Amino acid sequence: MVVRRLDPILIDQIAAGEVIERPASAVKELVENALDAKAKQIDIAIEGGGRKLIRIIDDGCGMNKEDLALAIERHATSKIPDGDLTNILTLGFRGEALPSIAAVTDLTIDTRSHNQPHSYKLRVEAGQKREFLASNWPRGTRIEARALFAATPARLKFLKTERTETAAVADVIKRLAMAHSQVGFSFAADAGASFDYAPCEAGPEGKRRRIAQVLGDEFRANSIEIDAAREDITLTGFASLPTHNRGNAQMQFVYVNGRPIRDKLFTGAIRAAYMDFLAHDRHPSLVLYLHCDPKIVDINVHPAKAEVRFADPGLIRGLVVGAIKQALARESHRSTSANARSAINLIAEKYAHRNTPPVNWDIHASPSAPKDFRLNHQEAFQNIPPSADARPHEAIRQDIENISEIDYAPLGAARAQIHETYIISQTHDGLVIVDQHAAHERLLYENLKRQREQNGVAKQMLLIPIVVELDSGRLQAISAVITELASLGLVLEPFGPGAILVRESPAILGDIDHKKLIANIADLLAEEGDTRGLSRQLDRVLSTCACHYSIRAGRRLSAPEMNALLREMETTPGAGQCNHGRPTYIELKLSDIEKLFGRK
Repeated sequence: MVVRRLDPILIDQIAAGEVIERPASAVKELVENALDAKAKQIDIAIEGGGRKLIRIIDDGCGMNKEDLALAIERHATSKIPDGDLTNILTLGFRGEALPSIAAVTDLTIDTRSHNQPHSYKLRVEAGQKREFLASNWPRGTRIEARALFAATPARLKFLKTERTETAAVADVIKRLAMAHSQVGFSFAADAGASFDYAPCEAGPEGKRRRIAQVLGDEFRANSIEIDAAREDITLTGFASLPTHNRGNAQMQFVYVNGRPIRDKLFTGAIRAAYMDFLAHDRHPSLVLYLHCDPKIVDINVHPAKAEVRFADPGLIRGLVVGAIKQALARESHRSTSANARSAINLIAEKYAHRNTPPVNWDIHASPSAPKDFRLNHQEAFQNIPPSADARPHEAIRQDIENISEIDYAPLGAARAQIHETYIISQTHDGLVIVDQHAAHERLLYENLKRQREQNGVAKQMLLIPIVVELDSGRLQAISAVITELASLGLVLEPFGPGAILVRESPAILGDIDHKKLIANIADLLAEEGDTRGLSRQLDRVLSTCACHYSIRAGRRLSAPEMNALLREMETTPGAGQCNHGRPTYIELKLSDIEKLFGRK
C-alpha cells in the first residue's frame, strides 16, 4: 500500500471526532475560551439541541486580526506562553478547539480586542477559511457555530434527542458556572429550561450563592462545609448530609484548579468517606474544589480534559477522604431539614380537608381499633398500659433530677412510644420522633467499631459450636479472611469440604442466628470478588451485624430505656442517620406545629 499524507481538512475532521463528541463538547470548549479571555459575562444560546446553532457571546479581551487568523489553525494557542506543559494555568491549552469546531460546522467569529479601534469577522465553512470582513462588534467575542456535523453526517446518527442534548449542554454550563462564581452566565434554548446566573462576589460566600443558584437552596440547607489542607494542597466546598442522598452520582461536582473533572480517584474517595453512612446504592451530593501546584497534576491525559493524573494520588485520596469524614463527624447529629419539612407537608396535605367526613369508614374494621372495642365502654382502654409516663416531669426525674437540663438536651425527654417502633421526645422548642431500630443500629455499629479499634470485639464462646454449610464460592471468600474476622469477635474454623465451624461470636450481639449471620457475611465477601480494601469489607461486616441484631421494630421500651437511647445518640458519631443513610430521627419545631393548627 502507498503511504500518503492526509488532507488537512480531513485531519481536522478526525481531530474533531476526538475533541467534539456532541454539542455539549463544543460548548464546553468555547465557554472555556471565554473564561480564559477573562470574561465577566458569558451568554450561551443553542437551537435544535446545538445541532442547528451554538452561539457564545463574551465580554472578554477579544482578538485582533492577526490573532483571529491564527486562532483557527491547529495547535495555535495563546495559553502556553513559555511552552511549559507542566505549568498550565488556563482551561484550554492545546489549540484544537476552534479548528476542530470549524471543521464540522459553519463557524463565524466576530471579535474586537479592547485596545484595537476596529472589530473583525471571519467565517470558516467546513474547514474552508473565507475572507476577513469588517464588523461592528463592540467588545469581546461572539462565536456562532451552525449545522454541527453537517460535514460529517455519520456523527449525527449518534446524537440523542434535542431535549437530551440540550440537557447535556446545560449540565456543562452549570459545572463551569460553579467553578467561576464571579462570572455571570446565561443560557437560552428552544428545547429545555433556560437560566440566568448573576455574578457573585469573590470569596466563600460568593461560591455559596452560586452553588445555591445552580443546585438550589435545599442543597445549601442540607450540606456541610469542607475546608482542609495538606502539603500546600487545599480542598474546599460543600458535601450533603448522609440523609440527603440520591440514587445516582450526577450531583457530584469536582474541580481541580478550576477545571471540572470526572475522575475515578475522586469517585472512590467519596464513596469511602461516606461508607459508614450510606448504602452501596445511594450517593451523596457535593461540590469540591481542589487547588494545587499545576506541576503535580497532569491534565493532558484525556482528549476532553475530563480526567487528570496526580504525582501522588494517595495524598489526594487521603485528603478527600479525611476532609469529608472530619466534616461528617463535626455535623454527625444533624439530620436533613427536608425530612421535617416533608413530614409537615405530608400532615398538612392529609388534613387539608379534615372537615370532610370519611366515606364508609368503620372503626370496628380499623386495624388500629383496640381489642374488644365493640363493648362500647371505656373498659376497653383500661388494660392498655402507656409505653412511657405521659406526665410531664415524672419520666424526666427517672433519669435526671435537673428538669431543665434534660429539657434542653438536643433530643429532649422521652414522652411515649407509639406502635412499639417510634419514640416521641419533647425538646424545649418542639418534639423529636425517633426510629428506635435505625437509631440503635447506628449505636451498635459505632460500638462494634470502637471495640475493634481498641482491643478487638469482645467474644463469647458457644457451648456447642455451630456448623454452617456454604457453597464453594462463599466458603472460599470467608476462609480468606478468617484471621481478620476474629478481630470482629467471629472465631471460625474450616470444617471439611463445604462447611465452616463457628466457635465464638461478638458478645454484644447476644443470642443470635449464627447460620444467618455467617451466610450474610459470606454473601457480602463473595460479592466483593477479592480481598482488596479489606478494611472496607470488615466495616461492612460490622454494619451487617448491627443492622440485623439491633433493637427491632415492635419491641416495647420503658421510659428509662428510651431516655438512655436518646442520651447515647447525643454522644455517638453519626447518630443522625443509620448505616444506610436513612434518618434516625426528625425534629418538628413548636412553631411549625402551631402553624399546622392555625395558631400562628
